[in-house]
Amino acid sequence: MHNIYNTLQERGFIEGVTEEDGLRDLLGSQKITCYIGFDPTAPSLHVGSLIPIMSLMHMQRAGHRPIALVGGGTALIGDPSGKTEMRQILTDKEVEENARGIKEQLSTYLDFGKGKALLLNNADWLKKLKYIEFLRDIGRHFSVNRMLTAESYRTRLETGLNFVEFNYMLLQAYDFLHLYREHDCRLQMGGSDQWGNIVAGVDLIRRVASGASYGVTFPLITTASGDKMGKTALGAIWLDSERTSPYEYYQYWINTDDRDVERFLALFTFLPMNEIKEYGRLTGSDLRQAKEALAFEATAITHGKEEATKAREASKMAFSGEEGSLDAMPTTSLEKAHFTKGMAAVELFAVTGLCSSRGEARRLISQGGGYVNGMRLNGIDELITEEHIKAGVVILRAGKKRYHRVVLV
Repeated sequence: MHNIYNTLQERGFIEGVTEEDGLRDLLGSQKITCYIGFDPTAPSLHVGSLIPIMSLMHMQRAGHRPIALVGGGTALIGDPSGKTEMRQILTDKEVEENARGIKEQLSTYLDFGKGKALLLNNADWLKKLKYIEFLRDIGRHFSVNRMLTAESYRTRLETGLNFVEFNYMLLQAYDFLHLYREHDCRLQMGGSDQWGNIVAGVDLIRRVASGASYGVTFPLITTASGDKMGKTALGAIWLDSERTSPYEYYQYWINTDDRDVERFLALFTFLPMNEIKEYGRLTGSDLRQAKEALAFEATAITHGKEEATKAREASKMAFSGEEGSLDAMPTTSLEKAHFTKGMAAVELFAVTGLCSSRGEARRLISQGGGYVNGMRLNGIDELITEEHIKAGVVILRAGKKRYHRVVLV
């Protein structure tokens, strides 16, 4: 029987594990149920959530049953892990709306048909808890002194930790206990900042149910330059195509730092490791092949092969002048009349959203970073006229990598 633990370890997913030998033996001998929680603090997940999502996909591909747990209950409290100050408290309505969006999103990655995976919301049981009974039955198993040694709490003591947040560990541990009892869930996985919460759940199952369970944490993924994964100058890279288009998503991956390509291929694609190692041997201009493979595979996993193909064609046409379609490129439709007398380049860059304001557009163009149809703009006063229209389209570029298509109607 193929042991998925070895696969996750080889591909770089595993940082910490509560009992490695026991978990390896378990995964090598039987099919199990595992879970990861996703707190709905926004209507969409972003690239930072891909490590847990990919791990659940690997588990399902190996025949195990994943549980994607939407934290409709815990999101009302706010996880202090990795935060220097209290998270914004969301309303019930906000959490419910966010939870709906995330449930739909997770369905694109996992097969929830015929019991192959479960999609649950912890609001279904946490909201029903009676406070006094919860303290007596669950709270008595937690040592305050031990809780305060958890990094998520210890670091917050310096800036202030309120009682609401202090309860988060108890609720997450209770989630694990509930899933263990109701669905025979034996493994919880999560980011490295969740180590204290996961260990608390393993300990609670041992104390209350005399059961054996396990925990795995993933490393915090940073780029070779030290930046947090998924953060760019323009903001987060969302998994929702309405927030980050498939083309922009593709561009994010193809612009990966050379030093990160092999590692990201292992983490964010399902390509075989022997093929990934071959890509890792490429250098110089040949490394572009590896980046294209990463961008295409990652985009196909999130948006489907059709959108990934469109994004690849648009990218090749924009950057290499190869034949293809620009349909996937971010697009704004404008009336042709705007260009009869000429439209200021500053205004056009702002209207399309390629620059956040006219002021930013002025700075971009004055510094030589504004292009129209591949030609650098000479100054902030330059007008875009009908002469710039090629086959009903004007292609704008900001810097080296950000493109936008203007379609004339």
